[in-house]
Amino acid sequence: MAPKFGTSGLRGLVVELTADLVADHVRAFIAACDTGNGICLGWDLRPSSPDIARAVTEAVVGEGLTLIDCGAVPTPALALAAQARGAAAIMITGSHIPADRNGLKFYSKTGEITKDDEAAIKANLGRAPGSGGGTVEKDKTVNAAFVARYSTACGPDALKGKRIGLYSHSAVGRNVMAEILEKLGAFVLELGRSRVFIPVDTEAVDAETRAQVATWVQEHELDALVSTDGDSDRPLLVDERGQIVPGDVMGQITSQALGAEVVVTPISSNSGVSEKDFGQVTLTRIGSPYVIAGMEAASGKVVGYEANGGYLLGFEAEGPTGSLAPLKTRDCVLPLLMALIAAGDAPLSARVAQEPAVVTLADRLQEIPQEASQPFVATLAQDHTARAAFLSALDVEEAGLDLTDGVRMRLTGGGVVHIRPSGNAPELRLYVEAADPTRAASLLAAGLLELKSRLQG
Repeated sequence: MAPKFGTSGLRGLVVELTADLVADHVRAFIAACDTGNGICLGWDLRPSSPDIARAVTEAVVGEGLTLIDCGAVPTPALALAAQARGAAAIMITGSHIPADRNGLKFYSKTGEITKDDEAAIKANLGRAPGSGGGTVEKDKTVNAAFVARYSTACGPDALKGKRIGLYSHSAVGRNVMAEILEKLGAFVLELGRSRVFIPVDTEAVDAETRAQVATWVQEHELDALVSTDGDSDRPLLVDERGQIVPGDVMGQITSQALGAEVVVTPISSNSGVSEKDFGQVTLTRIGSPYVIAGMEAASGKVVGYEANGGYLLGFEAEGPTGSLAPLKTRDCVLPLLMALIAAGDAPLSARVAQEPAVVTLADRLQEIPQEASQPFVATLAQDHTARAAFLSALDVEEAGLDLTDGVRMRLTGGGVVHIRPSGNAPELRLYVEAADPTRAASLLAAGLLELKSRLQG
């Protein structure tokens, strides 16, 4: 898979993310975007990340800029540090995809890059290296500042009395997450720490992980279990019954808890958000750049979130004991905390049950090259007969169509089947929506089976 830009930055196979290619993209980023007071650099715990960090450092110094080495830190913590410095940032991460892949996520001085910025970076590729003269600084305060953000805003009693499991696996934010929960009064039981990188997709949790977290909750009598993806910008939350709380449901709960007036979220998110009392709900294409663009086009108390649970705060909000500065990049901590705090003394499942009765589920087919997935989805988009044939295998019929991002088919009698190829990974995503969990699970299983038969044989 040749490295390319998608909805979360540049990604590709590690063997193709050569030092020359990385340096070329860093130089293009510096030429195309406002880097302010230097570039903050962070990375996740993939084996390839330190080598890529060295290539980034050499390229930045070669362009005469200051490189602030922040080390292994969560993506939102890096973004917060860069925001405080008036600097740009580069995060080395492949997020939830396997360790044989990695990537670069770029932030200009004003925040996460836009699609226009992406186009400008591509246009500046191929520049000659600079003559050097840059410097390197170290910043070891990034994680501590991120912890302080939430301990100050939520207070030492916010989670008092709660037993919370932390599935730490290989997430770069595992220690930070434990510290935040403990500072808010929770008893934290760490589970599943790994020295080997484990790709955890919080939007499409595999059956083995679902079974494991449910077992942990039962065995240890937990009030909840939390986790994150590799770079700790997407949350995973499990209730006291062992059931995963969908990321978009966390988004709805968090938005209500913060007093949001405008909610911006992708078309794939739970449609129950439109049944709540928000002044405005804007639906976008999938990906944080589109959510950010929608937030910037709005005014007032604006927030955004994605179906994977990553939450973007667009205004200065109030927590239980203090304020939260805006942070318009995916953050896993805020939705986890707000959902747990909103439950109060009641079970987490009881708070989730207060949300509109709409169930969304998602999964993916992996190792599906875009050369196969994109034409398949394009045919569905253009051909009603092709869509009807696909849906007939699921024993459903189309009632409406939305082509905002991929092919989103509304079903007769209610429900949704939504198919979308990944923008920068060999994956095909399937999203379904129904009025109850059993129907949603049935649609998802049937849809995946049909996709496998058509694309994998």
